[in-house]
Amino acid sequence: MFAAPQVVTAEVFARYPDELRTGTHQSEWNQGQPAGLASSHFLEGPSFDRDGILWCVDVVNGRLLNVCPDGAFSVVVEYDGWPNGLKIRNDGLVFIADYKNGIMVHEPGSTAVKPYLVRAGMERFKAVNDLFFASNGDLFFTDQGLTGLHDATGRLFRLTPDGRIDCLLSNVPSPNGLVMDLQESALYLAATRANAVWRVPIVKGRAVKVGTFLQLSGGIGPDGLALNVAGGLTVAHAGMGAAWVFSERGEPLYRINTPAGAMSTNIAYGGPQNKDLFITESASGQIFRASLAVAGERTFSHR
Repeated sequence: MFAAPQVVTAEVFARYPDELRTGTHQSEWNQGQPAGLASSHFLEGPSFDRDGILWCVDVVNGRLLNVCPDGAFSVVVEYDGWPNGLKIRNDGLVFIADYKNGIMVHEPGSTAVKPYLVRAGMERFKAVNDLFFASNGDLFFTDQGLTGLHDATGRLFRLTPDGRIDCLLSNVPSPNGLVMDLQESALYLAATRANAVWRVPIVKGRAVKVGTFLQLSGGIGPDGLALNVAGGLTVAHAGMGAAWVFSERGEPLYRINTPAGAMSTNIAYGGPQNKDLFITESASGQIFRASLAVAGERTFSHR
């Protein structure tokens, strides 16, 4: 159907130190995982701040992490939670999609992680997964829980700066990463257990005419998403050991392999010209880097 994409092999940028891989099979997170997915660590949620520091999370051990440009890890804070996604607001406040607690925040320089949004009205979340800031400050996030093709009740929410929360979708089989198109007229939404990326047009604050933008195969399914300045979509494909770059029309342009493992979970653009793609490979506890021709779109933290 399409020409074969160009294959790129990513190189190791950073390796999570052994002394921080402290999760055991008895940990609360690991007790809830399917066979073979329990781990001493699980890296997710890469996001760059304005100082060029890469933030990420360790879900298993409840940690927010910093990775310096030389690849050195440091623990920012450890707390009772399962931080699964992370994004930085334009004022520097760090927002965390915490699978256990809801939406949490961390103010850099402090040692605290505080609740920000733990329920929608009176209803608790299933378990939030990832988040995205639009340029007007709207916060979109996914409520995944244990949903899938057997229970397509995962949700997509929007929280406006004035505090209004709207459920835009409630029928997603495992909603995960998300990002808006260049015009911010539609969201791309990873439906992991459907192995698909949905396109979710937003009209007058409502989701309309939702459809499949990409249908993938193999692995587990799409996880983290990012956009480039040409409108192309970059997809971390968990279980495939790769991230893909698609054109604005959905044509595959690049396959970026993470050779140390198959759990390519999330992505972020960074580097001097924002042309380096950073990929968390959660099985090996490493972050990979690949240089691409087209820069990533600036995130809300840099606007």
